[in-house]
Amino acid sequence: MKVIIQIPAYNEEGSLPITLRQLPRQLNGVDEVEWLIINDGSRDETISAAIAENVDYVISHRSNLGLAQAFLSGMTAALHFGADIIVNTDADNQYNAEDIQKLIDPIIQEKAEYVIGTRPIKDIAHWSPLKKRLQFLGSWVVRKAAKANVDDAPSGFRALTRAAAMRLHVFNRYTYTIETIIQAGHMHIPILCVPIRTNKEMRPSRLISSVTRYLQRSSSTIIRSFITYDPLRFFLIPSGTLLFATFVIGVRYLYFNAIGEGTGHVQSLILALAIFVLGTALLIVGLLADLISVNRQLLEGVDYRLKNLELQKDSTKTTEKQVFNRAYLTYRKK
Repeated sequence: MKVIIQIPAYNEEGSLPITLRQLPRQLNGVDEVEWLIINDGSRDETISAAIAENVDYVISHRSNLGLAQAFLSGMTAALHFGADIIVNTDADNQYNAEDIQKLIDPIIQEKAEYVIGTRPIKDIAHWSPLKKRLQFLGSWVVRKAAKANVDDAPSGFRALTRAAAMRLHVFNRYTYTIETIIQAGHMHIPILCVPIRTNKEMRPSRLISSVTRYLQRSSSTIIRSFITYDPLRFFLIPSGTLLFATFVIGVRYLYFNAIGEGTGHVQSLILALAIFVLGTALLIVGLLADLISVNRQLLEGVDYRLKNLELQKDSTKTTEKQVFNRAYLTYRKK
């Protein structure tokens, strides 16, 4: 069994060597451990720093595409290089590398296919009380959207099986953390959370440069993922509310009409009709979106089978022009 630890990196020449020196080369229940760096268009010496620390692979984006695309490129490359388990961690040494064993143990024991490290949020000193509350709120929303028990949705310290990686997709350009959880939940991929430790902060987060902007992007990702993977439920909520309001207003009008005061409440009947039309329109949109979702599931099945066929090819034939998603193989240890 092979584990590939992937690290998305953007201008990380200072922190990446520290992170790599903490990574394991041996894990219990595993035959091979390899390291993969996804250089997301860095303008510094990130590649040289990675090679100097004896990494196994470096793949590079020609320009900065963002964390989500770097994660996706890493998964594509890790699958090509024969990973049975893919572990993702950060280049800024945020997560304690000794806990990688905790991530892969449930997978080896066949208890889960997607394992997420839960950080000790309450004990992280450099997080403000507002940020902690927002993290708990965001994780609660993701739990409801994904129908999965996830305690720390934004955590990037996670491990997944080869089969799970082949089924997951990333469509947004901001972050993969929330989207892949919602996907996995609706695909019934077994998810498990394990407590992990964190290290001292080396630098401020680049992903959360502004709380307001982070909330906007995260909310957009959650809503979009919810619509994509559970459209009927998404549209049934407002549709059902509007149709119930129509019923209430209609009953009210019928009451006044029965006591001979219907003429003075015609505007209520018009309002009920307008709300009924809007509620019905949302219901129809939900039904159509649900049919489209079924078609998407069929296409995902085709995509999974195609990946299986492609990955049966010998990875030793890889050249420097090999493309993984939108990344090119920059370095491969001999």
